[in-house]
Amino acid sequence: MANAAPITLEQLFRFNRGLPHQLAAIALLEQDLAVNGYAAAMRRDRAWFNTWSQDGKQVDLAAALKLIKQFEGFHLEAYPDPASGGDPWTIGVGTTRYQDGRPVKRGDKINAVEADMLLRQEVDRIAAKLRTTIPAWSEMADHQQCALISFAYNLGDGFYGAEGFETISKRLREKDWAKVPDALLLYRNPSTNVEAGLKRRREAEGSLWNHGKAPAQPEQALPYKVGPADPFSTKLSAHFTLGEFALGDPARRFVAQHQIDTAAELAAFLERVRVAFGGKLITITSGYRPAAINKAVGGASSSEHLYDAPGVGAVDFYVDGADIYKVQDWCDREWPYSLGYGAPKGFVHLGIRQGRPKVRWVY
Repeated sequence: MANAAPITLEQLFRFNRGLPHQLAAIALLEQDLAVNGYAAAMRRDRAWFNTWSQDGKQVDLAAALKLIKQFEGFHLEAYPDPASGGDPWTIGVGTTRYQDGRPVKRGDKINAVEADMLLRQEVDRIAAKLRTTIPAWSEMADHQQCALISFAYNLGDGFYGAEGFETISKRLREKDWAKVPDALLLYRNPSTNVEAGLKRRREAEGSLWNHGKAPAQPEQALPYKVGPADPFSTKLSAHFTLGEFALGDPARRFVAQHQIDTAAELAAFLERVRVAFGGKLITITSGYRPAAINKAVGGASSSEHLYDAPGVGAVDFYVDGADIYKVQDWCDREWPYSLGYGAPKGFVHLGIRQGRPKVRWVY
């Protein structure tokens, strides 16, 4: 039977480790307390408690992203499968399908920021799949999950329990953690021309599993990325430009590369929204707000719109001619990070904050 007893402040103090998802939950709790009072706010069915719990915690995927980039090729123009000379076509960092399900096809081109975002979205998708298929997933440390994400990116996210993956499945099922690196090493296509490269990758994944750090590998030099000084007309994705995230205001121009990288991730999701709603025009109503502008418009001192750290940022938007509540509901299902229910005010807020917790709130 689920524990229905209310949470106490003593419990919060005892278990608080200052983790990003916990800090996000405490911020939500403060709002709940101010509006609804102690008795209501401290119940376990509140939004803040979902964020505090494991359901609200997001895995730090940085190690998986880094390892995958080290071993996958990087291409800004689609290239054919070496064996077939055609399908499946690949682009970016091993991407064969876009997030809306469309296959990569001959002639497709992207920029470096879009390639990073496609990688991030695919890694997020794999992490979500493994969380539902590997029973002890939540008991693993972030770096162990990242090792398995890299493995799945290379060999498929359905490996657990599948034919040919009996050994690694057995080690994970029995929580025989010490033997996982040796099990990973079995999957290297022995006696083929790719064995040496796969052996290095499996060793790197094993090292990440054991030590939280993979040995350094030579990385490809990445092509030019969109930068803060680029014209406002420069595209972050197929339909969104730098200028749109600044509302066309030079005073709102991004000043750091990490801000652009975060905006590009948000733009990539907006592309998905656009497809989901029939290709209708999306209008951004708020993007980057430098501190002075944020203060002038009454923004919170910790607003995601400040883009004040790597991986932190937000965008408010609406879809022209679409029911804003339907747009909000779709984003609520599909966006795994911060989402503000702004539909009554005519917009949806998408955000990312440190630690990438899943957070929901009403304005």
